[in-house]
Formats: sequence, structure tokens, C-alpha cells
Amino acid sequence: MSTVVRERDLGALVTGVTLLGSGGGGDTGAFGRMLRRRLGAGELVLRDASDLPGVSVSPIGVVGATSVLMEKLPSGGEFEAAVRAVSRWTGTEVTGLMSLEAGGLNGLTPLIAALDLGLPVVDADLMGRALPRLDQFSWAVAGRSLTPCALSEPSGQVIVVDNVDAGGLERAVRSFVAHTGGWAVLALAPTPVEAAAVDAVEGSLTRALGLGRAHAALEPGAGPSEVADGLGGRLLGSGRVEEVARHVIADGGAAFGRGSLCVVDSADRTVIRIETENEYLLALVDGAPAVSTPDLLCVLDRRTLQPIAVDAIRTGDEVVVVALPAPTWWNHPDRLHHVSPEAFGLSCNPQLLEAS
Repeated sequence: MSTVVRERDLGALVTGVTLLGSGGGGDTGAFGRMLRRRLGAGELVLRDASDLPGVSVSPIGVVGATSVLMEKLPSGGEFEAAVRAVSRWTGTEVTGLMSLEAGGLNGLTPLIAALDLGLPVVDADLMGRALPRLDQFSWAVAGRSLTPCALSEPSGQVIVVDNVDAGGLERAVRSFVAHTGGWAVLALAPTPVEAAAVDAVEGSLTRALGLGRAHAALEPGAGPSEVADGLGGRLLGSGRVEEVARHVIADGGAAFGRGSLCVVDSADRTVIRIETENEYLLALVDGAPAVSTPDLLCVLDRRTLQPIAVDAIRTGDEVVVVALPAPTWWNHPDRLHHVSPEAFGLSCNPQLLEAS
């Protein structure tokens, strides 16, 4: 089944991919405005994989430090350059696009690229949310190669990477973006759509749109329980952020922001502690693990109900903390450990909503 996106849907879509970002995935605002300009009065169809027989799909998105996107703006040619490079290297023309990750700005980037290049978009991605590492792409978790692939950066440099595993690709990507301004477009090899969808999270952009519409339907001044119910999640608490801690750790040449925040519930004084990296990872309620990755932890401004990113949360913020179910793709035992708290160095078993 296909989903049609028009200008009136963009606000909900941007909010939805932000919620799937679980506090990470980069700022969706700029790419939301870019998508609005590209779409205009037209429409974009998010297609089911079964609707595109014979199409060769390239998962595509932005990698690197998305926080510098506003300092080093896109030239507008990065997507086409990456797609052309990976097509030349493989000898197979890219005839469709798919998102690398549905959470955050990469939930929007393939739509912009599709409009620019005149290609169809498959309603699927390789995470179903936002996650920080390339080895957490569903293709990599399923044992599939992520190479060959192409990287294109705003100054015009393009490289093709081949014959490395996900860890090697991560190192190559980080080295490339570190020397070229902080971010790049990554396009994976064109793959027959039927095969591309086998190990992908299907329907993820439609889920984002649904979440955004549910968010838009919340009444002004909705209470915490109403917010959680409206989004189809579980309320962990609502109150003031009393403490935020951040520090940076080096991991194989990459720098990750680690930290935590504490929220004291204004109703019953319950303490909600949330461990963070690029995303919200693990919530503990009065010291007991409550919800963790791959479920989605969303921290919303209590007044506006807008999601607050990990790097934007501040002491004194009044927030609502809601947990949403993970994409079901991750619930298989062979996949779960790739995105559990232990995958981020936290000594805690996965705490999933469905098991609560």
C-alpha cells in the first residue's frame, strides 16, 4: 500500500521522524524546509516495495556530524554525485531510493533526493528509528555487506568504498568526513528492491507520518497521560529536568557524547534518570530499569509538546517523558543485542514495552 505525502502532511512528517529520532538523528528543521520547497504544490508517493518490481534501490542519507550542517551547507549536488558514483562502480543504475534511517533528518533526505533525481521512494529504511553506528543498519545486522558504497561531500569530493566490513566502513566514513567538513551523503549499492526489502524495516516513513498526525491531534494543554495515550506509548513521568550531565568519549577515533539527565515527576516525586548518547538510550525510574533501546524514548516540552533533542535538553526544562514501541524488526533475539543497552556500554538487559 502506498502513502501519498503532500504539502499539508509535511509538518506531521517532520514531527514523526523527529519522534523516531528518540532525541537524536540531527535537526529536522532545515531539511523539512528544504523538502517543503522541493515539493511545492506537488505530491510524493511512499511506495511499498512490492509496487516497484524491477527497481534497483539505493539506501541513501547523511552521515557524520549533522550538527555542522548549518555551518557547511549542502551544495545541492551531493545526492546526485553519490548516486552516480555508486551506479558507475557497480554498473547498475540506481532507479529507486530508500532511507538509511527513518529517525531524524535522514527520514527526510531520501525524499528530497527523490524529488531532485526524479526517482521513486520505497517506504522502508535500515533502522526504523535513529541509531548512531553503521553496523546497526539492518543489512549489517543481517550479515549483508554495506559495500560498495559512495560518499559525496559539499565541496565536490566523491569516494567509493569497497571490500570492507561495517566496522571498516565506519572508520572510512569518519576519516572522510573529518577531513572534508564534518558530513557527507552516503549511498549504498543499488539492490533489487525485493532483496533490499528483505532485511529492511518496511513502512517506517508511514509510521512516522502516523506518529506526526497523532501528535498534531493532541489538544493544546493535553495532560501527560493524554500525550502518551495519543502517541500510543507509555508515560514514564512529567516534571522538571533537575540535572543534565554530558561528557565526550573517544571510541576508535570517533567521539561520542555520553551523559544522563534526571527528571523529577511533579506529581509523585518519582526520579526518572535517562542515560544518553546521541539518542536517549535507557530510562530508570527510581533506580529500576524501565525502558531501553530499541524502544523509543521521547522527551517532549511540557508546554509546546515538541520533542527535545539530547543536545538541546537543559536543566530547568519542564518535560513529558514518553516511551514508544520499537520497530518490530528489532525484537528478534539474534538482532536485539546489536541495539540493546549493552551495545552502548550500559550494563543492563533490554527493557522493552511489550515485555513490561
